[in-house]
Amino acid sequence: MILPDAYLKRMKELLGNEYNDFIQSYYSERCYGLRVNTSKVAVEDFARIFPHELQRVPWCPTGFYYEKGIKPGKHPYHAAGLYYVQEPSAMAVVEALSPQPGEVVLDISAAPGGKATHIANKIGEKGLLVANEINPLRARALVENIERLGIKNAVVLNNSPDSLLHSFKNFFDKIVVDAPCSGEGMFRKDPEVCYSWSEGMVRSCSRTQIRILEVAADLLKPGGLMSYSTCTFSPEENEQVISQFLKRRPDFELIDVPVSRLFSRGRPDWGDGNPQLAKCMRLWPHRIRGEGHFIAILKKLESDDIRYTGNKSNSRMLKTGDARLQFFYDFCRETMAKPFDDGRIVTIGDDVYQVPDLLPDLRNLKVLRYGWHLGQLKKGRFEPSHAMALSLRFNDVLRYVDLESDGEAVMNYLRGQPIELSGDMAREKGWLLVCVDGFALGWGKVAGGIFKNHYPKGLRIDW
Repeated sequence: MILPDAYLKRMKELLGNEYNDFIQSYYSERCYGLRVNTSKVAVEDFARIFPHELQRVPWCPTGFYYEKGIKPGKHPYHAAGLYYVQEPSAMAVVEALSPQPGEVVLDISAAPGGKATHIANKIGEKGLLVANEINPLRARALVENIERLGIKNAVVLNNSPDSLLHSFKNFFDKIVVDAPCSGEGMFRKDPEVCYSWSEGMVRSCSRTQIRILEVAADLLKPGGLMSYSTCTFSPEENEQVISQFLKRRPDFELIDVPVSRLFSRGRPDWGDGNPQLAKCMRLWPHRIRGEGHFIAILKKLESDDIRYTGNKSNSRMLKTGDARLQFFYDFCRETMAKPFDDGRIVTIGDDVYQVPDLLPDLRNLKVLRYGWHLGQLKKGRFEPSHAMALSLRFNDVLRYVDLESDGEAVMNYLRGQPIELSGDMAREKGWLLVCVDGFALGWGKVAGGIFKNHYPKGLRIDW
């Protein structure tokens, strides 16, 4: 890792006596973290069953450090969506914003999904998560992570931030703005980022950040909260962005959110001298176990004159009376242990969804997921989705097979190979849920005593 000379000069001017400790952090071992998906497993239960030593992240009750050399992405529990591998500093953003059960929350630049899935754990199934990502490739990764963690009440969009204004103006209780940045906090994690860094990039990012922040401001309800975060240390992208925003938007104020005594205050002298900037938070890598972050929590002031005026009807797009849904209900009767809420089951083309109660009008937007994708209607039948499987528990279905996490059978399943069934399971025809230690992994289907593996080809492992 070769740190750019211009970057070193800037940081020395900013940090003074702390500069040597800061630079030394780049040559220390980086931190590794994961966050437990509490939609599937309690933190205490996960800590008990995970086969490696873990240490708590002080500012995130569901976060853990793990040691270098452990590969949690290759464990069957990862495929089952029991956790999200996430840099520990990044876990602080949603903890600071503190979404509550039942709230409507937007992650405006959501890929690959770390903060979005964290939000989903906070708001529960009665809330609504709108996860947007402008980059199509990154948006696909976002969908994959939303589905792997079994999140039902998420709408995934692939749009520019400003295109959301037609459907969502003054709509959200809370918004996460995790802004694209120059990535100075990524240098230790990905040394290649060093070579793309420049002072021009810092200035360019700051212009993009203020534009996104101003759009997000119009999407937030009066009284709502918005987090602004970056993984960079430059004042131009942090205090100075917040300074500009507050001057342009007097209907917003910074609020003080004590998350951890390990965090440092924002620096008013790096902005415009506004003492309110001290309410921002800086996570320095030489002061915490993490790569570093900047976080500001902004509140939109109350106003009786501003309210959501959009159309909450999707009647032209969502079909609830599609006769082909009979194939879906036939599947449920043969496979599921409990019925679905009929009023929320809709078709969009050949896809079947259970849509969130709070779903607004999504016309004129590019929508990748309208909620819980249950599967597809094909000629004379319904085929369940992988997303449906990963949102179920073993007692939601009539038939399941449970594999051991340290056994060869579960690895064979993840490779797309058949697994052996015995007794009635091998003789009964139809769909069954494949689990690992009681947690859903995907679907299998039995016909004529033969097991057909329905683990998605694009997710199958080759090791």
